[in-house]
Amino acid sequence: MITKASRIAAQLRGQDNLYGALRAASAGLSEAEADTLLPAILADLGDAPEAARLRAVDQALLVCILRAGAGWPATRNAVALRRYLAQADVAPMFSPAIADSRHMPLLTAQMPDMPAYSDPAFDTWFAAQGADYGLGPYGEKRSVYRAAQFADSASPERRMIHQGIDVFAPAGTPVSAPLPGRVAHVTYNADPLDYGHTLILEHRAEAAPFWTLYGHLGASLPRLCALGDTVAPGQVIAHLGDWPENGGWAPHLHFQIMSDMLQQTNGNFFGVGHESLWDIWQQICPDPNLILRLPDGAFG
Repeated sequence: MITKASRIAAQLRGQDNLYGALRAASAGLSEAEADTLLPAILADLGDAPEAARLRAVDQALLVCILRAGAGWPATRNAVALRRYLAQADVAPMFSPAIADSRHMPLLTAQMPDMPAYSDPAFDTWFAAQGADYGLGPYGEKRSVYRAAQFADSASPERRMIHQGIDVFAPAGTPVSAPLPGRVAHVTYNADPLDYGHTLILEHRAEAAPFWTLYGHLGASLPRLCALGDTVAPGQVIAHLGDWPENGGWAPHLHFQIMSDMLQQTNGNFFGVGHESLWDIWQQICPDPNLILRLPDGAFG
């Protein structure tokens, strides 16, 4: 008997892009099937190389792909979270507030004279611009993410679409909590071009959890936040880190929202997503401007 799991497994065999194949094969699944069918699909693949490739990636991301391919929201919390954030009272994360200060967009694909964020020459260049804050956009495709660390076994596609908003300012600039929350992770992610000092807060929206991530922070973080602490809107939770402590970047905050932490339990999360799955990643990681509330035209 051909089951739905075996039918999907058959469509995955021999595929280079397993994400795309899984999404296409999931059409017509009920929401319950999309949530629960992955183990049966992997079992049906047995010892096929496609099974090993799929097991090597985040299993909850695969469920999100199944859900989206079947026509359901990629995460159960996606719709309610956007509704909640659209009306939530949020505290400014920076003082003075970005909207009330000199700010400029930093568009990697459109500013050929701008040094890369990972180039120490960026600091001098940015200081000469006369801006208090520089802003790196959500959804931007960035060539810096062509490195092997932004690839995985399920697809040859690199994750290159930025899932946060970057706020550039001098090292040591305080960062405040925008919403009430609880400290879920305080971590030092030490890989080159990773987040360095990282904070993840857990919040509640209509009784469901969501999370915010603050990357590239300074070494003051462990003194300001400890696992399980509660934080209040407007409370200083971190400072922007300098080059040696923030993963090897010009001083800035990478700010990101997650409707679901997937299987990421080590104090880190995907800061960039696949272009071909961008509609799915937008539900997992909605636009951070729902919280930052930058003015119209902030990104040009």
